[in-house]
Amino acid sequence: MAIFDTTRTTYGTATVVSRFFGLVNNAIASIVAWNDARVTRNALTSLSDRELLDIGLNRADIDYVAESNIIR
Repeated sequence: MAIFDTTRTTYGTATVVSRFFGLVNNAIASIVAWNDARVTRNALTSLSDRELLDIGLNRADIDYVAESNIIR
């Protein structure tokens, strides 16, 4: 006598769906990180040299700060 288990999903389907949503999630996270860096870079670029000096930065530091993973 054979037993057929119908309670499980099709093998491999969950893995494919998980990978798809993982790729979508990574794409959205990349876009959000790019936008955060863009906004930070624009805000720092609009400051004068004196204002940048007051917060301990110079013009050369703007790209480093914008691309870093420092909590803003």
